[in-house]
Amino acid sequence: MPSRFIPSQQPRKASRAAWAAALGALALLAAGCANMGGSGGGQPSQPPRPLQVCNAQAAQSFVGKSNTAATVEAARKKSGSYVARVLGENQPATMEYNQERLNLIVNSAGQITAARCG
Repeated sequence: MPSRFIPSQQPRKASRAAWAAALGALALLAAGCANMGGSGGGQPSQPPRPLQVCNAQAAQSFVGKSNTAATVEAARKKSGSYVARVLGENQPATMEYNQERLNLIVNSAGQITAARCG
């Protein structure tokens, strides 16, 4: 007996299969995203580092010293800052204020002329 093709049933079967595949893919995607929060079975999240607020007054003793990596690092540590940047006099710089940053201003001879926070 030859099989009969019934047009109304064939698309419905394909449609159900497509929906089942789409729902399965969506379930896998949702399951993958559920573990991205960090509180799942993965590694424990690191606690935030403590805030290291700049104290420019503590770094004033470095004014007049030469701009070396060791001097910049010592000034950063003494000021309590998280990061230090060196800027030339009259050099353009970003203006966002960062309370954890020490700005050391140097002249053309490489000597520190000012220590400021920001």
